[in-house]
Amino acid sequence: MGEAETAGIDMSNWRISSFNGALLAAYFIPTWTIIAFAIMVSPIHALYERPSISVALFISDHLHMNGMATVRFAWLLAVGRMTVVAFFAIFLVLVSRPKIRQAGGCDEALGMALGIGSVICFASMVMASQVGETAAMRLHATELLLLLGTAIVLAVERPAQPKAIVRGVGVEADLSLQQPKLLDNR
Repeated sequence: MGEAETAGIDMSNWRISSFNGALLAAYFIPTWTIIAFAIMVSPIHALYERPSISVALFISDHLHMNGMATVRFAWLLAVGRMTVVAFFAIFLVLVSRPKIRQAGGCDEALGMALGIGSVICFASMVMASQVGETAAMRLHATELLLLLGTAIVLAVERPAQPKAIVRGVGVEADLSLQQPKLLDNR
């Protein structure tokens, strides 16, 4: 017996999307939390740091916003990032329960985190390309590809289906072609 089996850890019931989502949460929760709290403490200064420089330059160069509007936009960006962090945290709580994880009950929280995070990363990437900030564009493109890759895996992978049991017999039944089941034929 391996050490994982003796400790009671069964890794065979982890879906690929759940594992990939947990890895993404391990990256996005600390990274985006630090960025969002820096924006909350000092909105203008933190907006001009590397993770948000493209947004700051786009706001100042293309939208011509004044100082207070820039602060509001920075706080909006921080709220968006913290929303993604909150959905990833909810996902981690739900994925820690084996029954919820196997049934795919944590997919909604992961889907919301992936959706909102993808919109933020895509918008930041477009802004970085408009202002010519290549390092920020690479960062946002990488984050966007991570999120979209997990979204594709989540969309393609189905939750584990319970096996059908014939009345009283412990044999698996494949009734898909043998006996059609219609709504009025019960």
